[in-house]
Amino acid sequence: MLPSEVDAFLEMLVAERGVARNTIEAYRQDLEDFNAFLKEGFPPKSALVDVTPQHVNAYFANLSRQGREEATLSRRLSALRQFYQFLVSEGWVASNPTATIDAPHHKRALPKILSEEDIIHLLEVARSQTDPEGCRLYTMLEILYASGLRVSELVSLPFIAVHLSKPCLMVRGKGGKERLVPLSEHAINALKPYLALRSFFLKKAGFSGEKWLFPSPSKEGHLTRQRFGQLLKELAIKANLDPDKVSPHVIRHAFATHLLSHGADLLVIQKLLGHADLSTTQIYTHVVTDHLKNLVNHHHPLALLPKGGTIQKPREDL
Repeated sequence: MLPSEVDAFLEMLVAERGVARNTIEAYRQDLEDFNAFLKEGFPPKSALVDVTPQHVNAYFANLSRQGREEATLSRRLSALRQFYQFLVSEGWVASNPTATIDAPHHKRALPKILSEEDIIHLLEVARSQTDPEGCRLYTMLEILYASGLRVSELVSLPFIAVHLSKPCLMVRGKGGKERLVPLSEHAINALKPYLALRSFFLKKAGFSGEKWLFPSPSKEGHLTRQRFGQLLKELAIKANLDPDKVSPHVIRHAFATHLLSHGADLLVIQKLLGHADLSTTQIYTHVVTDHLKNLVNHHHPLALLPKGGTIQKPREDL
């Protein structure tokens, strides 16, 4: 059981910052792991309020020995820093023991990408499934590729968010921030038959599902992100695509990358994705740069010359 200070910290994140439930759970798990390490390795100083920089350094050294990825270490350090900043602000500790700890430097991995042909094929296979579940999956896939929503935003779309006369969605993203996301004609056309079938899922979900666009008999009342991810994997297998390369997040990446490769402005993509910082969006420029480099290498006139070939000078008498 975690100390009351942790509960107070997590409550603050929800009440004051509107942090999403998934993020809250991630912070809780990170703090549980750190608390367990203290109790196992540093008796009797096992209280979170007694932590020193030495404790924090020992914890991260232990994680490194376990082979944890740098991204995991960065997330754990971020959770601890915010927690101890909160404790300092509340007067429960005198100083932040993480203040002098350097964050691990890691190279951000490029996102996995599906080609435009892969996406089109995936949509065609989804559209061929005419049963209610298939219609729902096709609709969700069309909306996801048309908008680049986070999977948590997609599955929790409220029913009132959809107006077929207005081709856009009002989406509540991270931190409770709202943004307007346009929908393509394909997504609108997919929504119409699904809305006629929505009562099929509403009967299974009951009263708790009435609020949601995609009702389900889950605890939340809507289709869960885990279940939607499973359905995408199954669809990938039917489409003869590698299921390890198909996920809601990969579709979101495809949305951004394909827009950028067709000339969309990076700032526009940032707003559509709901990124607070442009640097998060800029990772897609690396993917497109590699794509353009391959195009030049394969289609530039000089690339067509045989190895060791020479450039012929134009004849002057022509």
